[in-house]
Amino acid sequence: MELNGSHICCFSPTGTSRRVAEAVGRGMNVPQTLFHDATHGEVCFTAAADSVAIFAVPVYGGHAAPLALQRMEKIRGDGTPAVVIVVYGNRDHGSAARELSAFVAQRGFVTVGVGAFVGEHSYSTSRYPIAAGRPDERDCREAEAFGRAVAAKLASHGVRRIDAAALPGVRNGMLSTWRFLRFVLGYRRKQKHHPARVAVETSAERCTHCGHCVEVCPTEAVAAGDELHTDASRCIRCCACVKGCPAGARSYDSPFAPVLSHNFPQRKPNRTKV
Repeated sequence: MELNGSHICCFSPTGTSRRVAEAVGRGMNVPQTLFHDATHGEVCFTAAADSVAIFAVPVYGGHAAPLALQRMEKIRGDGTPAVVIVVYGNRDHGSAARELSAFVAQRGFVTVGVGAFVGEHSYSTSRYPIAAGRPDERDCREAEAFGRAVAAKLASHGVRRIDAAALPGVRNGMLSTWRFLRFVLGYRRKQKHHPARVAVETSAERCTHCGHCVEVCPTEAVAAGDELHTDASRCIRCCACVKGCPAGARSYDSPFAPVLSHNFPQRKPNRTKV
């Protein structure tokens, strides 16, 4: 199959999903690449049958990010081959790849390659690192190799659907998994009786009102001129504003950060299937 164009479509508040998708695109080396960013609004495009689409979204709690799927509702394919990528924060990618594959299939795409790559967790901090700095150069090289493998498959065999369920899962130690699940159950019980929402905090002393947090927020939870406050009802805790603040004025102390950092410190491998 000769490809005459490509589409990269991603939802990537902190840039991790985008970096992986672009690396896969470099590996595929298809001309006329069009980029569709669902991070700050809905995307709408139709991909021809002789093109390829690369989709990349973050994993939220073992699922494809709901807001990402919502903003991609209007995409359409015509039996178009698709590469499905989910990016998770070093614990588990869960059912996210299957969900994203089913989502694009409903819109006319055929999944020909699927991958789960590791990206720095939204809650990662210097105190509680969780896959800090990933995807790094090694991850991007692996993503490029994945892209080359998909391109070779299409050139040799054409559009052959792959079942996203065949993507290998993540191996976590039994003790680490038990500790994490015990924490989650205890946290849910606590929230049921004493609900509390941890919010992003901003230091009035450090904030320079540069407006960067307003620009990077995917849900408009921060308003221009009112950078000291974050609308908790809009915030999806992607922490793009925290990681991107040039003054280090914003912070998010998630109760999940210590348990994730402590129980899942190992460097998890990226998983792909072609």
